[in-house]
This record gives sequence, structure tokens and C-alpha cells, in this order.
Amino acid sequence: MMQKTDTTLLPAADTVQNNWEFTEVWIDPNLSPPYLLLLLSDAEGNCRIYDPAEGYKVVFSSKSYDEAQYWLLEDEYEPIEGRLRVSELV
Repeated sequence: MMQKTDTTLLPAADTVQNNWEFTEVWIDPNLSPPYLLLLLSDAEGNCRIYDPAEGYKVVFSSKSYDEAQYWLLEDEYEPIEGRLRVSELV
């Protein structure tokens, strides 16, 4: 019998999640109750958009804040005023 070797690669560490600089909450005000998404950005400008309702699944990734913002605005999301910086938590 031939032995099987698991060649599955370990997922690369999510540098945005582990090294985030700021976060923003965005809402879709057209839904009731409004739908929320969470944007995290790291110091290099890489962004991930997470869906809390889907277990914080990444729904969009980009190499820039502008690209992530455009994606959210295109889907008619609006930012909730304010930005939480990691430096405010330490």
C-alpha cells in the first residue's frame, strides 16, 4: 500500500490581521438592520475587509486603502464616523 503525503501548504500569516494599524466600520444603510463590514489596514496600506456575520471571513483584500474604499463605496457602504488606531489601545 502506498503511503499518502499531505502536501497542503500552511496558509500564509495574515499580516493585516496580525499587524494592523487602524480599523473602520462600514455599514450598508439601505438594509434594516444595517449590514456591517470591518476594514483593517496595516502600516504598508494593505487592507482586508471582514464580514462579522460570516465569522469574520475576508470578503475583499487590496494593496491600498483607496482600492478597499472604492470597493465599499461601489457596494453603497458608508463609513461610520471615526477610525480606531491600534496606538489608541496601548
